[in-house]
Amino acid sequence: MGVPPASSAGPQMWIRGPASQQSAQQPAGQPVQQPTQQPVQQAAPAAAVAPPGPAVGAVHAAPAAPAPREPSPHRGERIAWVNAHGGGGASTLAHALGGADLGTRWPEPADGEPGDVLLVARTHAGGIRAASQALNALRMGDHPDGLRLVAVVLVADAPGRLPRQLGQRVRVLRSAAEVHRVPWVPAWRLGDEVDPLPRDVRALAALTGGPAGPVAGLR
Repeated sequence: MGVPPASSAGPQMWIRGPASQQSAQQPAGQPVQQPTQQPVQQAAPAAAVAPPGPAVGAVHAAPAAPAPREPSPHRGERIAWVNAHGGGGASTLAHALGGADLGTRWPEPADGEPGDVLLVARTHAGGIRAASQALNALRMGDHPDGLRLVAVVLVADAPGRLPRQLGQRVRVLRSAAEVHRVPWVPAWRLGDEVDPLPRDVRALAALTGGPAGPVAGLR
């Protein structure tokens, strides 16, 4: 692009711009009158809005008193069976050996439930992982006050020996807690009674102080 050519308005026209029509018509020597500016009217300030508050004379209802807790049916039991996961086998073992079957929750010693806990899990990968997580919760103090882990009870999930990988995980559990193994019992799978109970099951009676009689079904 080239330099713009000069125009009749002078060599600096492209910088100054054209003269206004008013300045062209104004006689020489007369001051240029500037247009008068109208004063700007300021808007009136908005009325202050009061913050919301309770109505005068409002009546506040008192909070309802908590309902009284039902006494636990497991008061006075010596030991609690707790599943690390659903279907671990706590119900069957509690029926066979005595003690409180608490499903998958920790006992509440403050309500009279036993503080000694037998943690139950199956020997598949999910069961061993759930047992490990429960042990970690106990270690971190994520449980009611007054609990004491007696042992971890691992119930066989299939006949035969454990795969090597699962056996290694069981050894890790043994480094953190006492571990007892319950063998595979085909009759329990069918819901039949077992008499006599397997030796490993009867050995748990020393921990519970309960009977070791026949029992059906693994839950």
